[in-house]
Amino acid sequence: MKRILSGIALTALLLGCGEKKETKKDGFEMNRTKKEEVKAPAASEGVPVDLDNKGIGPITSVTFEEAIDQELAKAGETKYQMICTACHMIGQRMIGPDLTGVYERRSPEWVMNMILNPDVMIKEDPIAKALLEEYNGAIMLNQNLSEEDARALAEYLRTL
Repeated sequence: MKRILSGIALTALLLGCGEKKETKKDGFEMNRTKKEEVKAPAASEGVPVDLDNKGIGPITSVTFEEAIDQELAKAGETKYQMICTACHMIGQRMIGPDLTGVYERRSPEWVMNMILNPDVMIKEDPIAKALLEEYNGAIMLNQNLSEEDARALAEYLRTL
């Protein structure tokens, strides 16, 4: 009897220490090993950077002075705090994109046309359409701002 038990134990030991064969089963599989997280780039993943696109709307040309107009930027900041912070947060994504460094991704004309004419931009502009998709269909509402208000906001966005 000892020999039989010893033989069974030895066989079990050899089988347990042998090469493990993995077989893939059809259906659901769960792997609980932690994978290294890949950080997404700060810019929007599916939205291209395009500084040549001027957008669709009344603004066809914007020229920024080298120095920021502090008075205009302050007026833009006030307007931004009143109407934009519901969807845009400085330094992080929210309902809408982070506007920090927006002029590294978009032309000033595009930004102002998006501020003044978001409904048409979302329907016709490829970048606005891509942003709409990336932000889960969150539509930028038309705030019915004047061109002067949009210019003040554009100047404030230069400070971010």
